[in-house]
Amino acid sequence: MKKDIKDRKDIEHLVNAFYDKVKNDDVIGYLFNDVARVNWGEHLPKMYNFWENILFYTGNYSGSPMIVHRELHSKNTMTKEHFNHWNHLFNETVDSMFEGVKAEEIKSRATNIAAVMMYKTLTPID
Repeated sequence: MKKDIKDRKDIEHLVNAFYDKVKNDDVIGYLFNDVARVNWGEHLPKMYNFWENILFYTGNYSGSPMIVHRELHSKNTMTKEHFNHWNHLFNETVDSMFEGVKAEEIKSRATNIAAVMMYKTLTPID
C-alpha cells in the first residue's frame, strides 16, 4: 500500500520524479530543455516551495509563474495538448508514488492550475 503525501520530503520526491519524466518526454521535454533551457538547480527548489505551499499552505513560495509561461509561449507556441500532457504526466507520477487525501488534492490542484495557466497563456492579451 502506498502512503499519502505528508511533508516536504514527499513533495521533493514527487517533484524530482515528475521532472525526471518531463526532461525525457517526447511531447513536452523540448519545451523545458531546448526552449526554456531550464536551470534545474534553480527550478526544482522553486517547485518544491510551490507545491509545498499549494498543499500545506507554508507561504514559502513567491514567484510569477504566469509571466514565465507567457514568455515561453512567445518563444514557442504551447497548445492545449501540451498542458493536458503535462497534467497527465503529473497525475501519473502522483499515482505511481502516493495515494490518499493529499495525493488526490495535489492532483486536483494541479488540474485547476494547469487549466488556468492554459487559459491565460493561450488567450491573447488585448
